[in-house]
Amino acid sequence: MKVILLERVEGRGALGDVVTVKDGFARNYLLPRSKALRATAANLKVFDAQRAEIEARNAKAKDAAGAAGEALDGTSYILIRQAGETGQLYGSVSGRDVADIVNAEGGKIDRAMVVLDKPIKTLGVHPVKVKLHAEVTVTVTINIARSADEAERQARGENVIASQFEEEAQLAAEAAADLLEGGAGQQDGFGEEH
Repeated sequence: MKVILLERVEGRGALGDVVTVKDGFARNYLLPRSKALRATAANLKVFDAQRAEIEARNAKAKDAAGAAGEALDGTSYILIRQAGETGQLYGSVSGRDVADIVNAEGGKIDRAMVVLDKPIKTLGVHPVKVKLHAEVTVTVTINIARSADEAERQARGENVIASQFEEEAQLAAEAAADLLEGGAGQQDGFGEEH
């Protein structure tokens, strides 16, 4: 189906372009969200008559998104989640979770604005893109940890999972050394009674 784009659509074209898209994409996404019009002779005339107004509205929306993006870009948020010893989350962090935490701390984004290639399933500090407008994208940092203390350590750059394994290995080595030095349960003469 041929449509006239009313705003920039990634991978398709810019405002005013007449492009051919699949029927389902046009019917289910572009047309209901007022991102495009069917490319008929009547709609082309209407678009040409209103082009300046549409461009001004689009520029205003872009400026508003840019202003909101300046406040949001580079911000960091902490999510406390349960996870296993290897850092695998019990569940995952989705776009909805990211939108909820940003909105809880004063931001104004919709979950559809959060760009995640796949859900986040591990502890750590993850950069997440937020698309505020077709031409305005910012990055926020999501620090996923099991506790506030762990989140602080991760924010400083520490790998909490690796350090946890190092601590356990050190404790095991100390326990083994203690046993070798005649610690717990050892008798003189290797078990001989006196």
